[in-house]
Amino acid sequence: MNKQVISNSQGICIMTMFLIGTSIVLGVAKNAKQDAWISIALGIIISLPMIVVYSKLLNNFPGKDLYDIFQYVFGKKIGKIISALFIWYIFHLGALVIRTFSEFVNIVSFPETPQSIFAISLGLLCIWVVKSGIEVLGRLAMFFLPLIIVITVIIIALLYTNAHFINLKPILYNDTKQVLLGTLSSFSFPFTESVIFTTVFHSLRNKKKIFKVFLAGLLISGIYLLLSSMNNVIVLGVQTTTDLYFPPYTSIRTIKISDFIGRFEIIVASIFVLMGFVKVSVCLYATSVGTAKIFNINNYEIIAAPIGLLMINLSQILYSNTMEMFYWANNIYMYYAIPFQVILPIVILIIAQIKLKSNNSTS
Repeated sequence: MNKQVISNSQGICIMTMFLIGTSIVLGVAKNAKQDAWISIALGIIISLPMIVVYSKLLNNFPGKDLYDIFQYVFGKKIGKIISALFIWYIFHLGALVIRTFSEFVNIVSFPETPQSIFAISLGLLCIWVVKSGIEVLGRLAMFFLPLIIVITVIIIALLYTNAHFINLKPILYNDTKQVLLGTLSSFSFPFTESVIFTTVFHSLRNKKKIFKVFLAGLLISGIYLLLSSMNNVIVLGVQTTTDLYFPPYTSIRTIKISDFIGRFEIIVASIFVLMGFVKVSVCLYATSVGTAKIFNINNYEIIAAPIGLLMINLSQILYSNTMEMFYWANNIYMYYAIPFQVILPIVILIIAQIKLKSNNSTS
């Protein structure tokens, strides 16, 4: 494997854009309605123990990624089988993201153009950046994220001209069960998707600060999504936000300065797609690295293209329509993802700790 190194700042930027990714397009904890911001805040809090688990795994095995840890804990044969299951999760997630953004562009910008055209374009661009290396993706994220944050702050300030804070009331008026479901939803989508970075952050330059990188990425993306959720409600209202496919995009369309400055949604749509590009690239990178280790291939770059093409193909057969895509994201994904995001890392950490202590006592 080619050794590549990214700075901690680049790691934070990649993780932040990854977690915002599809979440900003589909919305987070929409079933909690005006209390979605509470669900997101709780989702951030209950995600903290998991990033401790992810950080601990990487700290116990400096310079190794999760695939190496699988083989250490379970041996080569079983370790490769578990790696294959984890690779499927990441590969599937990458296909889900491609489909989400191809649907988004098709609906809001090019309704007459087949969405497969954009899926192919996005997939090919991700293949190129993954073959260029994780360092290139780190530099791209480092350049764009500060710019995105500045633009977002300006847009939020402009949105306050159309804000109706009364839409956030009454707090906790809905069934508390919906708030808890929203918390679970935001926990698994997107915050504990950060488990994928256990296959990336072994490349950090300063490995002693892995937890700080995880924490910073979680908090920045969490605050961003929380503010976005609140803006949707105060600008569009509860019912409209719940009914719309892409509420953040629609809320931006309400911005108009005087009679001649408008169409800010074009800028925002470009930002959304850029974040989706980063998320797909991370998924493709993690899938390629894992597949290369299973088949003992020294250079993951030579299989990035075929895996990327397979990811594009899978994205086209996942759903029959847009409603099915949203149903999966809001109602099913959380239960599908938790074994990979929570159960598997905790089990691996417990067994790894036992083996490490046993080896230390023996030596």
